[in-house]
Amino acid sequence: VQLQASGGGLVQAGGSLRLSCVVSGRPFSSLGLGWYRTAPGKERDLVAAISGDSHGTNWYANSVKGRFVISRDSVKRTVDLQMDSLKPEDTAVYSCGVASRGLGFPFDFWGQGTLVTVSS
Repeated sequence: VQLQASGGGLVQAGGSLRLSCVVSGRPFSSLGLGWYRTAPGKERDLVAAISGDSHGTNWYANSVKGRFVISRDSVKRTVDLQMDSLKPEDTAVYSCGVASRGLGFPFDFWGQGTLVTVSS
């Protein structure tokens, strides 16, 4: 599985960014997909996840619930993360991940990240 993320950048607090990740190498529809972030000096945390096309399940970390929305496009083979009302504490490297056996199983592939910096 190959993953390529894009869309990071510098934004002021309260602003928005949309991240996108192209997924290749496996049949797309059954993959569990997610976005992780690694803040400076912290461990990598899962912030949002979405199940395969037939299940329609989304999950969000409490810290982003109501502000971030994860979505997937089976034609483009992408998983996107719309981030609104950004806060300085959202500053991190964001990377996309794949749970090849489906959501509920461990994530087993990750792409290189894209940096999101939120200024106060």
